[in-house]
Amino acid sequence: MEFWYWLVGLLPFEWAVPGGMYFMKNALLAVLVISPLFGLLSTMVVQSRMSFFSDALGHSAFTGMAIGAIVGFIDPMWCAVLFAILFALLFTLVRRRTNMASDTVIGVFSSTAVALGIFLATLGGKSFTKFNNLLIGDILSVEPAKIALLAMILLVVAVLWVCSFNGLMLSAVHPALADSRGVKVFWQEAVFSAAIAVVVTVSMTWVGLLVINSLLVLPAAAARNLARNQRQYHLFSVLGAVAAGVAGLMTSYYVGTSAGASITLYLALFFAVTFLLRGKRQ
Repeated sequence: MEFWYWLVGLLPFEWAVPGGMYFMKNALLAVLVISPLFGLLSTMVVQSRMSFFSDALGHSAFTGMAIGAIVGFIDPMWCAVLFAILFALLFTLVRRRTNMASDTVIGVFSSTAVALGIFLATLGGKSFTKFNNLLIGDILSVEPAKIALLAMILLVVAVLWVCSFNGLMLSAVHPALADSRGVKVFWQEAVFSAAIAVVVTVSMTWVGLLVINSLLVLPAAAARNLARNQRQYHLFSVLGAVAAGVAGLMTSYYVGTSAGASITLYLALFFAVTFLLRGKRQ
């Protein structure tokens, strides 16, 4: 981390708040880890038509936070991570064992999770306000240990991409065909869902529950407007996510807005520009 602090200190930025340099360095490092992670996962989310899956996971993570707070965990986030992973695996199992469409299964799980979370959070007449920070997020609250966790997940996802790219794509496009070719679709979907669960849960307190779903949809949606092949599709998604992440963080710092909302607006602009370019190309 010391090397990172020294490296960022060479950049031509003036941090306006006294003592804010440490927090901004952590926030910038978090963005540089989260952005490519969301960019990669976004391609699979869009390809698998699971755009609202991350939203459902956010609701399940909120429920896990409420359970952790009731049990008395010092950091309820770890309870939320476990609950979100369980939620993701159960969702994958139900989706594979039924003929219901993915959006229907997501709707069932999402509504149940958010209702359970609100029920537990307000049990005994308790106030919901202590969970308000989860809705908007605070990038300056990022902790180095959690950045390291996400960096490990990024490494795992990158290795999975390199080793199982064809299987992942085939499973997303045509699960039955992938099964017939010997691809272990269920386990690939389970690992993929668990990775999203951890990423969404850990970054939810920084980005905000209200906009976190957009980070798993907009990068790939915009990249699809420009890409001519799978390599370009993934590359544009990652680069767009990183550029929007850094620009959103800088904007939020100098203007005083939510980092998650600022990043989302840059991603929306990225989508709008690529959509117009796609129209001109056609």
